[in-house]
Amino acid sequence: MNQKNFEYLRDQVKYTGFGEGLENDLKQKMEDGKPEFKLQHQTQYGNDSVTATLNFSQSKQSDMYFFNSYQVSLQKENNPETMAQTFYINKAGNITLKEAFNLMEGRSVNKDLTNKEGQVYNAWIQMDFKQSDNNGNFKLKHYHQNYGYDLEEVLSKHPVKELGNDDFKASLMDSLKKGNLQSATFQTNGTEQKQYIEANPQFKTINIYDSSMQRVDNRQSKKERQSEGENRSVKQDNKKEKQTSAEDDGPEMPKASKKRKKRQNIS
Repeated sequence: MNQKNFEYLRDQVKYTGFGEGLENDLKQKMEDGKPEFKLQHQTQYGNDSVTATLNFSQSKQSDMYFFNSYQVSLQKENNPETMAQTFYINKAGNITLKEAFNLMEGRSVNKDLTNKEGQVYNAWIQMDFKQSDNNGNFKLKHYHQNYGYDLEEVLSKHPVKELGNDDFKASLMDSLKKGNLQSATFQTNGTEQKQYIEANPQFKTINIYDSSMQRVDNRQSKKERQSEGENRSVKQDNKKEKQTSAEDDGPEMPKASKKRKKRQNIS
């Protein structure tokens, strides 16, 4: 067994979110010397059960093994159907197990990714449950940097207590970028209320839920977006729409709806 190869794979498995519990199994499988092998991992997120199958293969030119992909099976509480998705391992920007779960829950994850030319770029990714590829995997929608979603700016429009402390703010933003549904303290009319928030890059906002996990109407955010849209010139609007259509996977706001909102405010 190649010791350096083992140590590399051990760390790769660990930092992809599977912890250290698979170390002994990984070592045993590599010592067996078979051209391919799999490892199994099970965990719980709340009341949802997750089973992951990690896929490894050996190089045909050497004794080195590679961690190629892992398949996640998600069994939600009170749902007889199981959802499955395969996530592929790259040199950088791997989707961790918790991020994979968050994507399968419909939330968005922010990652530094690498294109075919080897260039690193940042994007929010989200599963498209309406489209799947030839292998049965749901396709991923990408909202690139030029799509214009600024999480920090969006959060600043809400009375979130944690934003007043730099450390808490950084922790909150980091959690949201990983796709987590994160608790936050909202300060309104002198009172504090615990709510839950998640990033929503598609509509350039955040989703807010109360303590019972019921969606809260985000009226303030809608008004902010409408006001921002009215302050831009028609020329700027048209330019941005063309860029969005050509460079991003996200939807653009219909021109008719923009004009309608503008007339309503002027009248």
